Amino acid sequence: MKKVLLYCCCILFFVSCQKAVVHQTFLALGDSYTIGESVSEEQRWPIQLVTALKKYDLHIEPPQIIAKTGWTTDELKQAIDNSILNYPYDWVSLSIGVNNQYRGRSIEEFKKEFEILLSEAIVYSGNRRERVFVVSIPDWGVMPFAKDRDREKIAREIDDFNQVIYGVCAQEQILFIDVTMISRNENKDPEWIADDQLHPGSAQYAQWVQEILPFFLNRTHD
Repeated sequence: MKKVLLYCCCILFFVSCQKAVVHQTFLALGDSYTIGESVSEEQRWPIQLVTALKKYDLHIEPPQIIAKTGWTTDELKQAIDNSILNYPYDWVSLSIGVNNQYRGRSIEEFKKEFEILLSEAIVYSGNRRERVFVVSIPDWGVMPFAKDRDREKIAREIDDFNQVIYGVCAQEQILFIDVTMISRNENKDPEWIADDQLHPGSAQYAQWVQEILPFFLNRTHD
């Protein structure tokens, strides 16, 4: 009889533990950096992030990623409009702008379109601004792909775009996470740069994740 009771108690404990695990949702909006151009799916930074958070007992479903290599702000906006979104999401990220800079688009135009995207990201979080974060534009000018280009000019323009992003985030009280300095670090890890010699590799995305982790860990009870 005692064995039966012990068995029943173990089953009840197991079931209660299973019910205690809450899987949250995550929407990642962006371009080639969010979709992880030239790296495998599990090496994308949103996927690496979700995997890392499991170690802290924060369980997030595989993120819904709306991103594509080459997208500018207006193209991301159009893709979002054409997507089925089951919001509100528990977490929302936004990373966009490098292709506006690459194509020589107006920074004034970028600011207007970025403001719209960020406003929508806030709505998709259920207007929980503390659950939205923006990732800065990394400096592609340091990559081997750009060896024959004006790297100083690229760096200046990237900084200008990031300053606009930072200003909008400050105005909207949204956390701005700077990965630009990480992208400019010299690192001889063979996984630091993707095979296309333009995008970050898995090791660099892992460093991005370390920069992003505190945002989640400080807000898990919000």
